[in-house]
Amino acid sequence: MSFTITDLEQLQTEHPEWQMELVEGKIVVMGPSDYESEEIGTRLSTFLNIWVMSRKLGRVTGSSAGFILPRIEKDDSEKRNLRAPDVSFVRADRLKKTKRDFVELVPDLIVEIKSKSDRIKPLEEKIQLFLQLGSVVGILIDPDKLTLTIYRLNQTPVVLENGDTLILPELLPGWELAVSELWPPEFE
Repeated sequence: MSFTITDLEQLQTEHPEWQMELVEGKIVVMGPSDYESEEIGTRLSTFLNIWVMSRKLGRVTGSSAGFILPRIEKDDSEKRNLRAPDVSFVRADRLKKTKRDFVELVPDLIVEIKSKSDRIKPLEEKIQLFLQLGSVVGILIDPDKLTLTIYRLNQTPVVLENGDTLILPELLPGWELAVSELWPPEFE
């Protein structure tokens, strides 16, 4: 059985506590993130939002914002994917007004954060899908290795570690973030 976005919306009405994605006609129920992964996502969103909001550059969203991706044609059947990156950024000129619905576009930046139970390969595949559909940059954060991998279409991924600085000049000229700022602090 192949599901549609309408089917997913109906399921969300019946089960608002579920976070779901629609992937090639299949509804995928997402489990909650582990605490550390969610904190890393919140930290990144905060750092991005401070820069983006003060300059009116666009919109930063978290893991619940759904993006309806362009149609994928397979075996003469059209399927719509609805995906939700952990963190995303859309330039202001591409989404001038926010919507009270899923948006039908591909974000300029997507970030996936490896949760304790995630495997790397599906996260990389998700990032590659977004890049093929038009995202400019994809980032995979791996809290287990304390690394951040930057993906761009048809380029070799760049791995950053503590001591390195994340810059995204093609999207956020002048913005810099020390990779070490992403990791949750330890309080005494």
